Parts: sequence; C-alpha cells; structure tokens
Amino acid sequence: MKVKAAIIREKGGRFLIEDAELDEPKQGEILVKISGCGICHADMAARDQVHPLRLPAVLGHEGSGIIVKTGDGVRELKTGDHVILHAYSCGRCEPCLKGHPAYCLRQHGVNFGGVHSDGTRRLRDGAGTELSTFFNQSSFATYAVASENNAVKVDEDVDIALLGPLGCGIQTGAGAVINKLRPQVGDSFVVFGCGAVGMSAVMAAKAAGCTPIIGVDIVGSRLETALELGASHVINSRENANVHDEIMKITEGGADFSLDTSALPSMVIAGLECLKLGARAAVVGSSGDVTTGIKLQETLMGSARSLEGVVQGDSIPKLFLPRLIRLYKAGMFPFDRLIKFYDFDEINEAASDSRKGVTIKPVLRHC
Repeated sequence: MKVKAAIIREKGGRFLIEDAELDEPKQGEILVKISGCGICHADMAARDQVHPLRLPAVLGHEGSGIIVKTGDGVRELKTGDHVILHAYSCGRCEPCLKGHPAYCLRQHGVNFGGVHSDGTRRLRDGAGTELSTFFNQSSFATYAVASENNAVKVDEDVDIALLGPLGCGIQTGAGAVINKLRPQVGDSFVVFGCGAVGMSAVMAAKAAGCTPIIGVDIVGSRLETALELGASHVINSRENANVHDEIMKITEGGADFSLDTSALPSMVIAGLECLKLGARAAVVGSSGDVTTGIKLQETLMGSARSLEGVVQGDSIPKLFLPRLIRLYKAGMFPFDRLIKFYDFDEINEAASDSRKGVTIKPVLRHC
C-alpha cells in the first residue's frame, strides 16, 4: 500500500518525507494507521549511526494509532483497536518467559537490525529500494506494520496521538523507578538529566512517595518543569560546581537511589558518589562505548553501592503501559506536560527542538 514516510538517506541527514510502499501484515501482525509518534534519543542515535543501521531507513519507534487491518493468527487485537507500539520481543525466549521482555534474546537483532521479526524489510521507496525498518514498526510514517506482541491495546477515552511516547522513553524512566529500583515511601531519589526520561522518573518517584526528589540538569527551564512535576529540589550543574555537596546536604548524608539518563561518565560517577552506603544507582542513557573511570574499591565494593543498567524500564508493556495511563487519568502522572505536537512535515524542526532542549518530548501528529 502507498504511505508517506520520513526517510533518512545519509548519516546525520535530514528526514525526507517521500512516497513509499508498505507490505500488508503477515501472520501475527497488524497494520496501524499512525496517529502520533514521539521522537526519541534512540531515533537520533540511529540517524547519526551511533547505533549502526543500514541506510536508507525509516525510523520511529514510539508510534500509536488505530488498527486498520490484521493478519492471520492475530488473537488479542482487532480492527478499530487503539494501540501503543513498543519495542519488539519474541515472547518465547527465557528472559521473555521470566517476565523481562526488554532483555529478549532476539530484541537487539530486530529493533536495531533494520528488519522485521521474520528477517524481511517491509518498506520500499519510489524507486523500489528496500528501506531498513526500526523496532519492528518504523512509525515515522502514516502507516506501520507491527507484530501483535509489540502492541498494547489502550482505552479510547485518551487522545491516542498523545500516548506513543509511553512505548519507549516514558516507560523507560518511570519503569526504572517503579519496576527496577522500587523505592519505598520516604526514600530519597536523585535523577541526573531532566529530559523526557528523567522527567518520567521524577513523576514516578513522586507517585511512589519518594522524598526528597532532586533533579539535576543544565537547562533552567527543564529544572523549573521538574519542580512542577514533583521534584522537591533542583540543581543546575552548569552553574553549581558542587553538585555532590549539595545533594549530600539535601539528603543529610546521601541518597537512597539515583538514576542517570545522560550516560555521561561524569554523571554516572556522580550518581554513584551521591549515594549513602549500600544504596543503588541505575543508568538508562545510551552512550555507545565509553569508559567511566569508576573507582571500584572506593565507589562500589568498599561502599556496598550498586550500579545497574536498565532497558525499557524492565517493563512488561501490556501490564505497565495501562498502569501509567491509569495514573495519568488520576492526575498522578501528568506526562502530557512534557509533550509538544508537531505536524508530520515538521519532523526536522521537531528533531532540532529536541536536540536544543526547546521541547522535552516532541510528538509528530499524523492526522
């Protein structure tokens, strides 16, 4: 079928909206008319080849929309359902069966390999050239094909175009807190980086009853928003050279939990060193290969601290995304405050605004 797609043809290049041909859904797959799609750091990393992906490609992995067709064997979804698309997992390997689909043994080869779960590419440009796909969906397009198991049906009383970012960035930040760190009421929490992932962590920490909640960033407007969304304290690390001392003062000796969303070595180390003895830090940022220079004896073993990597919030999306929507409806998780809508043909402006920090979470509205 004919679709419009935003194609990347060269490393770091502009998104080019072109006509493309999309294959029909196969066994166990759905065809979704995309209503909205968030722009995420992972899309930019693939565009810039931090995550190598064969070009040309159609990115986009925070899609949401309405099912217009189902392939054979689809059991739980039907035409007309509102769905959020999320990262692919096979549902059959050991991590999936143990309830950790983010660590699926097949997920990396599909999500970042440029192919769908059956090893094929489903999109072609006007000249017939195959286009690499992304996260088993490629939602920077007017329609997308996805597997039934990387789609979550959601209630129809919330604007479906708003919900796409729950499928990656927002569930990553919120899930790292709720599913992985699991703070108790009254625990102190620090987040380094107040973009969409960090803000989601702040809101989740607030919902979990953490106090104090400290946001660290270099953009003043983001820190102001963090205060509005649940942070009790904020620190501008560009203006304050003593972030560690400030955190120690606020927490009266060290935080119970910290989360780094930047993947900058200095911030990862800061996230560990600001903790009390025996406390836990997590990192969710995508960095490529970097060396942190962590002092093993002083910062980790000798202080009994721990550092954990978390992918996709260690979430089971079919359970966790509806949970976040329930919190949103109850006024406890106002993620819509992070979002600014752009028309599909404004995709390059949206990507630029995200990079500059002008917009926390851009979402392309397709209709």
